[in-house]
Amino acid sequence: MKKFQAQYYLNADGVIGEATARKIGITLTGASSGYSGSSGDYSASDVYLLAKVVYGEARGEPYAGKVAVAAVVLNRVESKNFPNTIAGVVYQPGAFTAVSDGQINLSPDEEAVRAARDAINGWDPSGNALYYYNPAIATSQWIYSRQVITVIGGHRFAI
Repeated sequence: MKKFQAQYYLNADGVIGEATARKIGITLTGASSGYSGSSGDYSASDVYLLAKVVYGEARGEPYAGKVAVAAVVLNRVESKNFPNTIAGVVYQPGAFTAVSDGQINLSPDEEAVRAARDAINGWDPSGNALYYYNPAIATSQWIYSRQVITVIGGHRFAI
């Protein structure tokens, strides 16, 4: 967060205040700074982390594919088989290549933030998928055992 703030000449304190929230594309109102979507209430920090996943995992994919990647994270939060927070899902060992290879540390662009917000607000182009992969670069044979329910861009979305 501090890197993002510094990049946009904001107070680099790691706190999502009004100015940082505006730059991310969200509005903080009243006592709550979160979103209430189909999967519950999420803070601005959750939105930003989800946007970082989208940017790290789905750069170059169609917009619907970016939203679908975010939706997979949220679908896992809702599933009893995964951690029940965005951070828990994202940082589950081995779950996302972007975490393993450090791309999670890149600053997301505005489109990634918008895709995260769209997923939180209920859009799920993945069809309730719990997994996704790109067959051109996937190295785990296990992922091919999952039932594919939709294809968007280079990603296969599966249950």
